[in-house]
Amino acid sequence: MSKKILIVGGVAGGASAAARARRLDEQAEIIMLERGAYISFANCGLPYYIGGEITSRDALILQTPESFKSRFNVDIRVQHEVLSIDKRTKTITVKNLVTDIEYVESYDALILSPGASPFVPNIDGVDNHLTHRLRTLPDMDVIMTSIEAHKPQHATVCGGGFIGLEVVEALRHRGIKVTLVEFAPQVMSTVDIEMANMLHNELIAQDVTLLLGKALQQVKPCNTSDTSLTLVLNDQTQLTTNLLIMAVGVKPETSLAVDAGLTIGALGGIQVNEFMCTSDPSIYAVGDAIETPDYVTGDAVLAPLAGPANRQGRLAANNIFGAKEHYSKTQATAICKVFDLVVASTGLNEKTLLRKHIPYQKIYVHTANHAGYYPGAHPVSLKLLFSPEKGEILGAQAVGKEGVDKRIDVISVAQRAGMTVFDLQDLELCYAPPFGSARDVVNQAGLVASNVIKGEEIVFHSDFLSKGSEQYLLVDVRGEGEVANSGMIPGAINIPLDQLRQSLAKLSKDKELLVYCQVGLRGHVASCLLTNLGYKVRNMSGGYKTWLLANQGL
Repeated sequence: MSKKILIVGGVAGGASAAARARRLDEQAEIIMLERGAYISFANCGLPYYIGGEITSRDALILQTPESFKSRFNVDIRVQHEVLSIDKRTKTITVKNLVTDIEYVESYDALILSPGASPFVPNIDGVDNHLTHRLRTLPDMDVIMTSIEAHKPQHATVCGGGFIGLEVVEALRHRGIKVTLVEFAPQVMSTVDIEMANMLHNELIAQDVTLLLGKALQQVKPCNTSDTSLTLVLNDQTQLTTNLLIMAVGVKPETSLAVDAGLTIGALGGIQVNEFMCTSDPSIYAVGDAIETPDYVTGDAVLAPLAGPANRQGRLAANNIFGAKEHYSKTQATAICKVFDLVVASTGLNEKTLLRKHIPYQKIYVHTANHAGYYPGAHPVSLKLLFSPEKGEILGAQAVGKEGVDKRIDVISVAQRAGMTVFDLQDLELCYAPPFGSARDVVNQAGLVASNVIKGEEIVFHSDFLSKGSEQYLLVDVRGEGEVANSGMIPGAINIPLDQLRQSLAKLSKDKELLVYCQVGLRGHVASCLLTNLGYKVRNMSGGYKTWLLANQGL
């Protein structure tokens, strides 16, 4: 007997589940119910339409109800809201939002893919005609209409995550002045502060007013204009703006699950097992509304990302038809374009490792995305986090203009494959001058990390200098011209690397030498030289560049 499968919600999780279910069983009755007007659209592309990079709105609509019906023979019901679930009778109550008619639909298996909704704090005055959020196509349409009608000279974006940063760039592309307000001390919380500081510099260079550590407290209409708002921040400063975009985050849409008595996790998402099944054996859940296990720790996480949602939808369909396939945890691999820079990450960041008391070591490399002698080379700054004994990969972050995506993708695959930093140094990656180097960024990171674990090099980081000690001597081994142009770390002496052998009289073996160069490579050479001569030496990982980023704003 054929199954009857109901799917609540479309887009990534629900649509992939429906398509997979049909491929598995041509006779199954499959009904998809979507509260909105669209079942499959590219929500990640919405900011790029606002900014003008994507010129066709229709390009954002991946499947229409008609095309999905034609291809997969799925009964698509848009503008149908599921009001409740009765687990005992295995039925749902649905309301047709066009006709206001309610009806009951039975199921053999139910897949919940309700997604997540924008979180808008309870701020006085935030509900007004100039304040918007961006999650759906209609949200995008409202923002575009507002821009065309009011022609804003200035916009404010609250929230410096993926959507917030993409909207900031989109509005700047339209020639609108933008202020970005972020309550945290940094944008892009998935990376650590020294990596985020590169994004801060890029935002400022693009004429974005960046207000970190600030929060919107009140929104007031402007006394002199119907097209302006007065924003009051938590430090009582005020600014006038013509458009306000709230992008402070999303929260799992769990109202149906809560009312149905399904188990909700500690983070507020629907709790599922490794088969994507909820606490009810006939109900599955996928996508932004669920909690999944983190790849490193196994702890529950919320990961509102399209890639995991697609995999989960397919997996739920497989298991409904008898498979016993496990979801293989979430690495939260993600990427974002911020004007001319790209930021990407996978696994855990340092903040999380510290909070969870997980032992770790870290290294930095700053090296070109392809051969330096080939035109157009740009630095990729990569931070690698790993276990201090066995070298298991815990996480990685990278920022640069080009080549960031493939480096993080490689490390993400290596982590999932159970590789260690020792394996990274031996990976055989594509090389030709326009595309990479004979020793790739990933190889270089693996090599440095391996040296640290084996004790062949002792590294230190900028926070080590804050301890202050008469037992250390800080030595800058860059060239005199570099030091004259960019300065030195306070308390350092300058002995260029090529003059080091002739300047040993300036160094004492009674003190540990802390050496650094611009990015760490010459510091490594100096460290090896001095160690072989009997000195106690540490090399600053990532060099002066990382020190500047870590101490920016202090």
